[in-house]
Amino acid sequence: MNPYILFILLFSLGLGTTVTFASSHWLLAWMGLEINTLAIIPLMTQQHHPRAVEAATKYFLTQATAAAIILFASTTNAWITGQWNILELSHPLPTTAITIALALKVGLAPTHFWLPEVLQGLDLTTGLLLSTWQKLAPFALIAQLNSTAPALLIFLGLTSTLVGGWGGLNQTQLRKILAYSSIAHLGWMILILQFNPSLTVLTLFTYILMTSSTFLTFKASNSTNINALATSWTKVPALIGLAPLILLSLGGLPPLAGFAPKWLILQELTKQNLPLTATIAALTALLSLYFYLRICYTMALTVSPGTLANFSPWRHNHTPSTLPLSVSTSATLLLLPLTPTALALLPT
Repeated sequence: MNPYILFILLFSLGLGTTVTFASSHWLLAWMGLEINTLAIIPLMTQQHHPRAVEAATKYFLTQATAAAIILFASTTNAWITGQWNILELSHPLPTTAITIALALKVGLAPTHFWLPEVLQGLDLTTGLLLSTWQKLAPFALIAQLNSTAPALLIFLGLTSTLVGGWGGLNQTQLRKILAYSSIAHLGWMILILQFNPSLTVLTLFTYILMTSSTFLTFKASNSTNINALATSWTKVPALIGLAPLILLSLGGLPPLAGFAPKWLILQELTKQNLPLTATIAALTALLSLYFYLRICYTMALTVSPGTLANFSPWRHNHTPSTLPLSVSTSATLLLLPLTPTALALLPT
């Protein structure tokens, strides 16, 4: 892709998210979401592969549907209450419609069906953008909603954690596994959103770090399915040695950074007299942990038959900068002691 076009598309991605962050009017927020969607579609199809075109088409149709629902619901709210302000959304009908539309945009269950299929058709770099940056703008809008139906958020959260854990059990493609991992983590964020928004921000930040590290690790080892991981140790042995720790951090095991958000969310749910919700969420985390452990087993304890002891390609490939990978991996493995400081810095 032409570097000038790539710069314009990446600038538009940042502009769309910034416009949504800064907006207090529903039309302006809708415009930011549309700029975001239109900017990432050319990035999806830059591989000129039929599967990439299919993924871009599915993504466009899904996002257009969600954007139309947001536009109709905000118009309905303005007709009922006379207000276009995001914080003035008070009527149950438009509030519920916009919550479901934003859930469709980020891929929360039961509106998650598009996410694994779309992510499977993308390269790892664009998949990383879709799994991290594209979640920010819709999540900023969800956080500003004064939900008149708190049970809806709990339903979306529990369904997402269950589907995210259950759906990844039978997958062999790494991008689909990361898609179901994204669904599960978003479910944890939605569960706690109405009780402790700062904890949701901490969970989102930790999720972005862990997912970035995972995607960049798979990109460095050129692995897109579980079988390819069995031979990846010959390419980047040091990185593959750290990869199981990154995946266990995604699963939420101590003493890694992914443990802190899950523990604090379970604690907060218990404080809110929701022990059953906390118990179901904790049990669904075990489902996710199973397929993370399966990937760890493939990388650490299996050797593909016929693998040479040394990997010596006939031509040395250009190795990109490892700074983003090293920073995200270090944060994923070592940020647990700084969790109280991060919570103190976040606004309540």
